Amino acid sequence: MRHSLFAYAALGLGMSFHVQATPNVAVDIAPLHSLVSQVMDGVGEPDLLIPPESSPHEYTLRPSQAKALSNADVVFWMGEGLTPWLEKALDNVAGSAQKVEMLALEQTQTHEYREGATFEAHNHGDEHHDDDHHDKHDDEHHDEHKDHDDHKDHDDHKDEGGHHGHDHHGNDPHAWLDPENAKAWVAVIQETLSAADPDNASIYQRNAAEATASLNALIADTHDKIGKLGDVKFIVFHDAYQYFEKRFNVVAAGAISLGDAEDPSPKRIKEIRETVKALNVNCVFTEPQYNPGLVKNVFEGTSITTIGVMDPLGAAIPVGSAQYQTLINAMVNSLSQCK
Repeated sequence: MRHSLFAYAALGLGMSFHVQATPNVAVDIAPLHSLVSQVMDGVGEPDLLIPPESSPHEYTLRPSQAKALSNADVVFWMGEGLTPWLEKALDNVAGSAQKVEMLALEQTQTHEYREGATFEAHNHGDEHHDDDHHDKHDDEHHDEHKDHDDHKDHDDHKDEGGHHGHDHHGNDPHAWLDPENAKAWVAVIQETLSAADPDNASIYQRNAAEATASLNALIADTHDKIGKLGDVKFIVFHDAYQYFEKRFNVVAAGAISLGDAEDPSPKRIKEIRETVKALNVNCVFTEPQYNPGLVKNVFEGTSITTIGVMDPLGAAIPVGSAQYQTLINAMVNSLSQCK
């Protein structure tokens, strides 16, 4: 009996060498973290690096977040266009991890930055923003942008106020607000995790199929709800929403700030105020990551009567697998405030 127990113990030890550990996964922003969580459901929990109440454009990792990054086997992140400071951390802290940059994926549909303060929303009824009108840039263009806006040059672009003065060319990084991109990413996440953890590949595949079905339903439901809102005229805090706008054919009249949320220039503020007057815009959205006082100051004395909240990251939404779908629904609810 003693010999048999020893044999069983030895067998158990031998088997342990073949058990594949669940990979440690880190994700930069909450909406992408939600998609990864959906695919990992029942297997593990990814770590979130940037809380949704903070701006991803400029952020300093806390010790716990830096530790999660250093322990990561796989990192899913949007890309240096959204978090230029993170690229260096990935190289220094997570050098051995597999890194998947969502904006660089061939499957990601992208749009270029919008430069102006106003977007000609009053003409959007004559435009059709279907899937064929997405401005996908080839890898060569992406590399040119990356070289031009490299992290090592980031500090050289600060203005006198200490803000980062980007050259706003290249791709808008807020691509998660198009659920068609989310669908494409779910497939990439599933393939990446299945390769890193083949023992759980069937679970990842099943979860990805369920997530895709949920996103398809979300897209159909959002189209239906947006269509019932009619002609909505609104201003957003910073130009983060064109992926949502073009997917669902609802166009903002303008943005107070550019896509990286820099403070607006006096010229830009003047343009916005003139647009509000010309189009009789009555609705503007603040964001919880930024000072709402700026919005009130800009629109004091104008026709703006509704100041709501539209959040591209979901600061008020619990982090986790349901966050992404809840975020898109919350944006529709925000638009419904504009009457």
